[in-house]
Order: sequence, then C-alpha cells, then structure tokens
Amino acid sequence: MSNKLPESSVLDVYSKNDVEVLSIDTLYQGYFSMMKYRFRHKLFAGGWSEPLEREMFERGHAAALLPYDPVEDKVVLVEQFRVGAMAADCTPWQLEIVAGIIEPNETPEDVVCREAVEEAGVEVTQLNKITRYLSSSGGCSETLDIFVGRVDSSKAHGIHGLIDEGEDIRVHVVSRQEAYQWVESGKIENAASIIALQWLQLNYLRLQAQAQ
Repeated sequence: MSNKLPESSVLDVYSKNDVEVLSIDTLYQGYFSMMKYRFRHKLFAGGWSEPLEREMFERGHAAALLPYDPVEDKVVLVEQFRVGAMAADCTPWQLEIVAGIIEPNETPEDVVCREAVEEAGVEVTQLNKITRYLSSSGGCSETLDIFVGRVDSSKAHGIHGLIDEGEDIRVHVVSRQEAYQWVESGKIENAASIIALQWLQLNYLRLQAQAQ
C-alpha cells in the first residue's frame, strides 16, 4: 500500500478555515481554565476527519525577557519555585529569564518591561524581539513572545516578587558564557530561557555593537 499523497497536497496550505468547531464546553474555570473542543478538520489525503474531542488548557498568553548587559557581557536570571517542575521530578527551584502573563490592554513589550522591574529590579533601555512560539500546542493555547533587553547588570541583585502573588524570586547575574554553559549542561530546563540564551549566543556581537 502506497503512502504517497496526491501531488496537489504538496501545494495545499491549511488554515483555521479548514477546521469545523462543533462545540466548546467549559470543564473547569479558575485562575486558568480547561475547555473541551469537539471538531473535525480536513485531511491531507482529502475529505474530512471524523469528529474529534480534545481537552485544552487555557492560560492566556505570556511574554518573556532575557535581560542582557552588552557592556559587561552579562545576563540577569531569576530563580523561583515552580510547582510544575516539582511534579515533573525536575529541580523545583528553576533558573529562568523574566516572564509574565499578558493582561488585557497590555502589549508583550509592556509586560516584559514591567516584569523586569518586578522580578529583577532592572530597567530595560532597549528591546529586541527574538521570536514567538506555542508552548505546547497539543493541549495548550498559550503563546510566548520572547525578547532580549538591554539592562545595567550592576543594578540587578536581591530578592524580588509581589507578595500578594506569592512570589519569592532571587536574582542571579552571570556571564553570558556561564549562562550558556548552564543550557548545555541541562541546568536550565525551561524552553523560553533555553531559546533566549541560544539566540544570544548567536547574536551577542550585534547587541554589543548597538551599545557602542
């Protein structure tokens, strides 16, 4: 039996218009929500799928920032407890870049500049967009916008976070080289931080030239 697709399928570009949503039910509504989608979609070989059901974790969208000091060639990382890491048998206290949920009427740029102050005590003086990605598209609608932002690393220190949100965040200032070694060794385990530090390793000379 051949698995070769019709030649026309190579040129097909599917979009949201090729999905029929049959129903959306709320399974749980709290700080986050869980929805059940019932739908069908076009098939690569032609025709439509049978109706499918998928649970979808809805947590909004987020933005993340790698604070970078191009003069000192240092990055600012934060460390905080993460229940998901604990449940996954990873290190519960995760080393991460700054991040936050995008609230109504906020832009991703607004979020990362605000969170840089709240989580690390630093002001961002220049932003560069790295990318936007889906955190786990098989069962979650969240997207993350990732930036690198110029900061003065000498002002980054101490413990930060909003008490009313239960945040307890410790700041670390390390060289770019050491931070990238933490990526290679697996010490840094979350996707946004890995993506940002890999991007920085490829582009730091351009950021340093911008700072001159």
